Amino acid sequence: MPTSPTAPPTRATERLVLVLSAGFAALEGYDLACYGVTVPSLLKDGAIGADKAAAGTVGSLVAIGMLLGAAVCAATIRRAGSRRLLLGGAALFSLGMLVCAIAPTFALFGAARLAVGVGLGIVLPTVTAYVADLSAPERRARNVGIMMSGYAAGALLAPLLGAALLTGGSWRWIYVIGAAPALVLLPLALRMLPESPVHEESGGRSRGDLLGLRPLLAPGVRGATLLFWAMSFCGLLLVFGISTWLPTIMQTAGYSLGSSLLQTAALWVGAGVGMVAGGRIADRVGIKPVVAVAFLAGAASLLVMSARPALGLLFLLMFVGGLGLIGSQVLTNAFIVGHHPPELRGRAIGWALSIGRLGAIVGPLMGAAILSSGLGVAWNFYLFAIPGVLGALLAAAVPEIRARSTVREPVDA
Repeated sequence: MPTSPTAPPTRATERLVLVLSAGFAALEGYDLACYGVTVPSLLKDGAIGADKAAAGTVGSLVAIGMLLGAAVCAATIRRAGSRRLLLGGAALFSLGMLVCAIAPTFALFGAARLAVGVGLGIVLPTVTAYVADLSAPERRARNVGIMMSGYAAGALLAPLLGAALLTGGSWRWIYVIGAAPALVLLPLALRMLPESPVHEESGGRSRGDLLGLRPLLAPGVRGATLLFWAMSFCGLLLVFGISTWLPTIMQTAGYSLGSSLLQTAALWVGAGVGMVAGGRIADRVGIKPVVAVAFLAGAASLLVMSARPALGLLFLLMFVGGLGLIGSQVLTNAFIVGHHPPELRGRAIGWALSIGRLGAIVGPLMGAAILSSGLGVAWNFYLFAIPGVLGALLAAAVPEIRARSTVREPVDA
């Protein structure tokens, strides 16, 4: 027989989940930024044998891994449970980061980045659904934003460490440092994090759902599912394209390595502030307009950056751009988990991020192609602004999910 509903989590449990989940999100944020930060140093390291084309390919390999990992999450989260998936994904990520740190060739480095991607592909949708499951409805978007501010904090740490270490040290330390927090975080989470109440209520039962796709493509749900997939494509194209190539783009535009890394830091400060503030506003006015405005803010900031404004204005634009270029995808994730009923939440975010990882593959390749083409540096800003505008239009078009009571799956008696 189905299990009885579990008691709602206490505020103390909610706070504990937020702290530890923000730590898991920080691992992905750090990894996302650390590759872009180390690309200039990797290109200068003759011993490892990297060039711009190979760097773009490796930037996409991690996205391929994330695509696979998110699909694993979507297909197994109801049966395996959020907590188990979260711990397994974080462990795989940590192992991959250590291999990156010691890799003697760029081919092995790329293989390790693929493994890192699979681990992170499991972690992000799992931790997002997990926080939503353990949050009161009136605090759900806020809590997802707070959790993902850990993502921004991790990403901010990478350029700051890069500015301190890369001017006179090896890029390898950036990856050693990236793996170190998991040595503390994993044991704490294993001991202290509860299982998701949604998983406990279902008893881990799921059948006949085509790896979680059947209920997401059912009438009344299909339209929102397809629009969320397209939004995630646009958002992740921006996140991965910009984070991979921004320091290199700004150096091509004439800024020093130190200045370009500090500009990247400003981008991630803006992202962190935007995630928390955007989540709070969304809980009051609704998340759809907040997501649309975030995408538009990112596109507008890129267009103004293309004119090479004064340094002070550029840092302000980076701050605003952080909300639009990074925060828009985070708010899209909150939109997805808040828009679906609990029994679809994990699979909806898992498949949206899996399909969206195609955008994460396109983004780094697009940046590499533009930088290698001989076009002016302004074209990087023009072309990355297009998915920002498209993301806003898609967000505005998302319909309500109809007949929610009909999408519940049967459970074994």
